[in-house]
Order: sequence, then C-alpha cells, then structure tokens
Amino acid sequence: MSKPPKHILVIRLSAMGDVAMTVPILRAFTQQFPDVKITVLTRAFFSPFFRNLPNVTVFPAEVNGKHKGIFGLYKLSKGLKKLGIDAVADLHNVLRTNILKTFLFGIKTIQIDKGRAEKKALILGEIFQQLKTTHQRYADVFEALGFKLNLSNPTFPEKAILNENIKALLGNNSKKLIGIAPFAAHEGKMYPLDLMKTVIETLSTDYKVVLFGGGKKEIETLNTFAATSENIINVAGKLQLEEELDVISNLDVMLSMDSGNAHLAAMLGVKVVTIWGVTHPFSGFAPFNQPKDYALLSDRNKFPKIPTSVYGNKYPENYKEASSSISPETVIAKVRAII
Repeated sequence: MSKPPKHILVIRLSAMGDVAMTVPILRAFTQQFPDVKITVLTRAFFSPFFRNLPNVTVFPAEVNGKHKGIFGLYKLSKGLKKLGIDAVADLHNVLRTNILKTFLFGIKTIQIDKGRAEKKALILGEIFQQLKTTHQRYADVFEALGFKLNLSNPTFPEKAILNENIKALLGNNSKKLIGIAPFAAHEGKMYPLDLMKTVIETLSTDYKVVLFGGGKKEIETLNTFAATSENIINVAGKLQLEEELDVISNLDVMLSMDSGNAHLAAMLGVKVVTIWGVTHPFSGFAPFNQPKDYALLSDRNKFPKIPTSVYGNKYPENYKEASSSISPETVIAKVRAII
C-alpha cells in the first residue's frame, strides 16, 4: 500500500467564488490532518483568502504572465516540483490544469468530477433535484487521495479586528451591520436595482448597511445608494481585499446574489441570504453551511425553465428579471428575521 501524501498541491485558479469555496474544505483538512502540508496554486490576488490556515501556502500562478501558454505551464511545473509535492488535488479540471498535470507526470493526481452530465440534465429540465454541492465535490478529491473529510461540524475564524482606516470609513458602529452585494457577473443573476434600492433604504432605517462591489460603473451606482443615508456605507474601491474580508467577518448578515461575495462571507462563518435569479441552488453552488431557507428563489411557476444555466450566462430574454418575482418585503423580512 502506498504511503499517504505529505505535501499536496491544490489547484484552483479562478473564479473568485470557486476559489473561496475551497477555504472551508481546506480549513477542515488542516484541522483533521494537521501533519499534511498544502500548497494552493491560485492567482496571487486570492492569497488573503488562505490567511490563518495552518500548513497552507499559496503559490501564485501568473497565467497571463510568465506562466502563459504551454511553455509557461512547463516553467510553472518546474517551480512546483522543487517544492517536493507528492500529490495533486485538481479542484479546477480545465485544459490549462490538465496540461500542467502532464508536466507533473509521476505525481499522484486526482481531479474534481464536476458532474457535467447531471448539471446538463438539470438545465434541460430532465431532472429537478439537489445535485452534489461543489464543496462536497472538492472533499471527494481529498477522499480519493486518502483523506476522508468530515464537513458536518465546521469551525470559522474569529471576527477580524478592524484597523483605523476601516473604522473611519464605517463610522460609529453601534448598529448591527448588514453587508449587501447587489451585483453578479450576469444580469440574469441580479436582483433589479430599483427593488434593491428599496431593500437598502428600508434596512438602513434600523441597521448600518455596507455595500460591496467592484468596477467603475458598479461603484458609481453604489455611491448613489449611499448618498441617501448616513447609515449606508459604500466600501467598494476604498479597501484592500484583506480589509474587505475584515469588514465581511464583522457583518451580522450578508445579502448577496449567487456570486462571489456570498462565498466570501460563508467561508468566514457569516450568515448569508442569497437571491437567486435564473440559477438555482440545486446546481450545487449555494454558499457553505447555510440553511436552505436563507436562499430566496425566483418563482418557478412563472419561470419554469429555471435554472436556465449553471452560471447564469444563458437565459430567455423574458427571464432577465426573474428575481423580481421575489418582493422587496420578502427580502427585508428574511434579513430582519436572521438579525
């Protein structure tokens, strides 16, 4: 019988939410197998996700720079081999990672089964049931390497201590903190902004609302929301990623779309309410360790083709605002109930 690995290379290059979803799995791993070293191959930008995880180091992948193309991946493989890794957990399983693994020939490798066939059946309406979660798919990779993980009783980091820069931005902090991240990569995943404005303004009468987003256009929109009340703070574009994670860890609840911010909050043990447009939790992308009723779903009687795609990038034109079938009152009531 071969010896269990002592140093595992974990590959997950992008996207933000998918990388964040690895964190609860790696936290469980480091607690249950404290003698095994882990190196995470991911974008340098995501390094702060893995802070405070013992025995976990990040190796930055520069896939648009020195690690670009086949020769770049060959160079990357040489750098990785020097680390003394004896197993590879490929949590990404795309062309780039498969090429890289051929250069790591001779090292035991397990890759994620993304369940493409059953996801396709879900999108085509052939089935409508909960598929295996992405978190469980990640855990399955480690089990195949000989490490069976128990995810049933997760632990999370302590709330971060906020620095003076953040305190100045948030102002007097006696009210409960609600994070709201209104944006997603695709419009079909977003709650209509006029309805979201109602949610934000109503909640800001009793709570402090902290807005998250990125990109010039999003920041402009969030600034207009924040201008209506001193209880609405837009942190987008004003903080480093580490600082943004510190703020998220101090939230009482996060309200997010089916998008990256939901997974950032969940990996830090924050309660997360999600709004689902043309996607659905059944595809396996719900945030970690959240009760089912924290997911607010569009009306499938009105929009029976939901989920129209796994990532929310494909949908009939009249499905674009499917999430408007969830009333602002429903969203507000759910957040209030949790707080």
